[in-house]
Amino acid sequence: MHHPEPATTNWQSDSAGRISVKTAAEQDAMRLAGRLTAGVLDMIGAHVQPGVTTDELDRICHEYIVNVQQAVPAPLGYRGYPKSICTSVNHVVCHGIPGDKRLKQGDIVNVDVTVIKDGFHGDSSRMFFVGKAAPHVQRLVDTTYEALWRGIRVVRPGARLGDIGSTIQRFVEDNHYSVVREYCGHGIGRGFHEDPQVLHYGTAGTGALLTPGMTFTIEPMVNAGRRDVRLLPDGWTVVTRDHSLSAQWEHTLLVTEGGVEVLTLGANERPPA
Repeated sequence: MHHPEPATTNWQSDSAGRISVKTAAEQDAMRLAGRLTAGVLDMIGAHVQPGVTTDELDRICHEYIVNVQQAVPAPLGYRGYPKSICTSVNHVVCHGIPGDKRLKQGDIVNVDVTVIKDGFHGDSSRMFFVGKAAPHVQRLVDTTYEALWRGIRVVRPGARLGDIGSTIQRFVEDNHYSVVREYCGHGIGRGFHEDPQVLHYGTAGTGALLTPGMTFTIEPMVNAGRRDVRLLPDGWTVVTRDHSLSAQWEHTLLVTEGGVEVLTLGANERPPA
């Protein structure tokens, strides 16, 4: 889930303008929250089938987080958000509210999960195909996944936030897609949305210096058409202005002494070579 630029929608930073560095114990708590978050996404994939409603996916995730993981779904009630997950289908960019919409063959859906365990947050989202994807849809989803990992591989002590955004933007635009500007990654820990903001566009060599113990998300939103988006009257759902498809992937990361640790890696996830 995302921390937007100011005044775009209801997410704002929960922190007071400083980037927190996690202690060894806090890093372990983040690892657990991240593992649980990945576990929800590992679990829900089998349920993403033609005919299921996004509300049913929300209920299954909610029950799994609360009853199996003994954890808390962070979105529920967060700044008034009414559900436990976000489900963003086709041209929905982010923050889609689960409802009675039935998924159909050929749809794509982003499922965005944030779990709180022992006071710490894990945050991740994945794209799922409903049945078989058309080749142009597969390419958008795969390119967005590759963009996420290109951003992740930039992360190490001494790199700057702008290096992440610049790497993602260049790759996406070289593939003739566009990067959404209004929503970005964010610091995370005891707070759902902490500083810094992690933009998916920008200039290499600018922005905050990365240091070991920082935890944040990278979560590029990539549109097949133009980058322009609009917020629906429900105050949450963000769609592409031109109704083009949009894809997104998200991981929670820890900056380590030697580079980066992905805290929300899926059980069967194979990062691109």
